[in-house]
Amino acid sequence: MGLRWMLVGLSLLLVLCVSPAAAETITVASTTSTENSGLFAWILPMVLEKTGVEVRPVAVGTGQAIRMARRGDADVLFVHDRASEEAFVAEGYGVKRHPVMYNDYIVVGPKDDPAGIRGMKDVGAALKQIATAQAPFTSRGDDSGTHKAELRLWKGAGVDPRPASGSWYKETGQGQGATLNVASGMDAYMFVDRGTWISFKNRGDLELLVEGDPLLFNQYGVILVSSEKHPHVKARAGQAFIDWLISGEGQQAIGAFRVEGQPLFTPNYSPATPGP
Repeated sequence: MGLRWMLVGLSLLLVLCVSPAAAETITVASTTSTENSGLFAWILPMVLEKTGVEVRPVAVGTGQAIRMARRGDADVLFVHDRASEEAFVAEGYGVKRHPVMYNDYIVVGPKDDPAGIRGMKDVGAALKQIATAQAPFTSRGDDSGTHKAELRLWKGAGVDPRPASGSWYKETGQGQGATLNVASGMDAYMFVDRGTWISFKNRGDLELLVEGDPLLFNQYGVILVSSEKHPHVKARAGQAFIDWLISGEGQQAIGAFRVEGQPLFTPNYSPATPGP
C-alpha cells in the first residue's frame, strides 16, 4: 500500500513539473494580422518555454482590442495604430508603449485591374482611380488598425468612399482574412497588410498591385494594461511577455519568421526612442 501511494505521489510530482497548466496564463488583446499571418503560432511556444507564461491571444480589430483592454478583459495590448495606442497610455489604461516590429500595407486587386493601378507608387492616386472607376473595393469596416489606416489614406486622397457603402465600396465588418476571402470571391480591390497577404492561400485572381509608398508603413506596439485601473491584471506575467518580445531573442525570433521564404515582419524595438 505504501509503495502504491509513493508511486501516485511521484506521478503527481512529474505532472506538476511538466504540465502546461503550471504555467501562468495571460490574455493578449491583439490585431487579427498577428494571428492570421501565423506569427503567434511561431513565437508563443518560445514565450512559454523561456518565460513560463502561456499567452492566450484574442485576435480582433485594433479598435475592439483597445476597448477590450480598457474594460480590463486583457493583460496586454498588442496592436498597430499609434495614435490610439498613445491615447490608451495617456488616459491611464496602459503602462508604457513599446514599438515591436513593422511591415507595410499593400493594395491587392483583380489581375485584369479595371482601375488601372498596377505598379503605382502613390497609394492616394491609386485609390482615386479606384473610386473614379467605381471598381469593387472591400473594406474591413471594423475600426481595426488596418481600417483606420485605410480611411486616413482615402481622406488624404480627397475621397470619402463611405457614402458608396453597399455599391462599389463593400464593408464587411470582419477581420483581415475573412475580408480577403470576400475580395477574392468578388474580384475586388483591397487594402491589406503584407504579412497577412503572404500567408493567405485563397487568392483566386487577386494580385499585388500597389506597394512602396512610405504612407503604407505599418508599425506595431505592445502595452501592459494598467493594474492601477484594473487590479486583477497579471502585471508580472504580462511584463515578462513584453520583455521577451523586445529582448534580443524575441526580436530575432520575429525577424526569423518566414512564409515561403519571405519575412513577414521586421523587428525594430529600440530602448532609446519611443519608436515610429
